[in-house]
Amino acid sequence: EDKAEAVRWFQAAAEQGLASAKLMLGVCFDEGGWVAEDKAEAVRWFQAAADEGNVIAQFNLGVCFYLGEGVAGDKAEAARWFRAAAEQGHAEAQFKLGV
Repeated sequence: EDKAEAVRWFQAAAEQGLASAKLMLGVCFDEGGWVAEDKAEAVRWFQAAADEGNVIAQFNLGVCFYLGEGVAGDKAEAARWFRAAAEQGHAEAQFKLGV
């Protein structure tokens, strides 16, 4: 249950290119608790995972752009990422788009 150790393993896996580890680092920074909350750092990791096609990261990145958390609010960019997730079958992204 050593959260710092878990974050170190996520970091190591992310540096090796594992998209799911990048997503988990994004979640850690987004929510805080495991590491100090840092919305901009969360966006950086969500972006890295989303660029690799990770559907959850695409949705989370859309939320960040929609709410302006860790990045300047941009509804068009939010819609772009919601659409990417929706095209992979993400139900909540589809709902956000009204699909």
